[in-house]
Amino acid sequence: MALNLNKGSRFNLAKEAPALKVAGIGLGWDPNEEENGPDFDLDVSAFLLTSDGKIPADEYVVFYGSELTMDSPEGKRPYSGDESVHGAVDAIDGTESDGEDDEDMRIYFDKVWEGVEQIVITVSITKYPNDTKKDKRTLLQNFGMVNDCYIRVWDEESGVEILRYDLKEQFTNEDALVFGRFIRVGSSWEFLASGEKHNGSLNKLIELFT
Repeated sequence: MALNLNKGSRFNLAKEAPALKVAGIGLGWDPNEEENGPDFDLDVSAFLLTSDGKIPADEYVVFYGSELTMDSPEGKRPYSGDESVHGAVDAIDGTESDGEDDEDMRIYFDKVWEGVEQIVITVSITKYPNDTKKDKRTLLQNFGMVNDCYIRVWDEESGVEILRYDLKEQFTNEDALVFGRFIRVGSSWEFLASGEKHNGSLNKLIELFT
């Protein structure tokens, strides 16, 4: 049975899931869309950080605009420079969760470059302030308009879900979230349920970690 985490909780993978080699990560959300309102565009990203809390190079940001991509049955998946993180296929419509994962990714722990100390999993609301073809109402979208945000982790080999974190925090105008962090502890890893709120969408997250 999966362990349900609260904000700030830590999950020791070596202790609780010692056989885990490849983690599947699913994230979901349900926007409160207005009738005739614009669609939401939510995107999952991963940042692989060294001991200084920064990425070592551009290829250690895994997001929809990554230059490194691979084919998968679901579509093009971005991946990290060490090939340890296979990112989410960019969902065109981020509005139809209904309890199912909106986007998912994989972490191959045996491939993580030894200099990486954290793998940070984030979600941001993508906005296009300079695109005149986009509905300007999208610039006002924030996580206060989104319900039932969660992240869950399972063992890719067995399919067994091992943890889940449902965000219960109240949001106002934030448009970027750090859902959780995989933190290296010696030769193993632990998961921290972060729930960090930020303003500035993906650009703010890039600013934080570069």
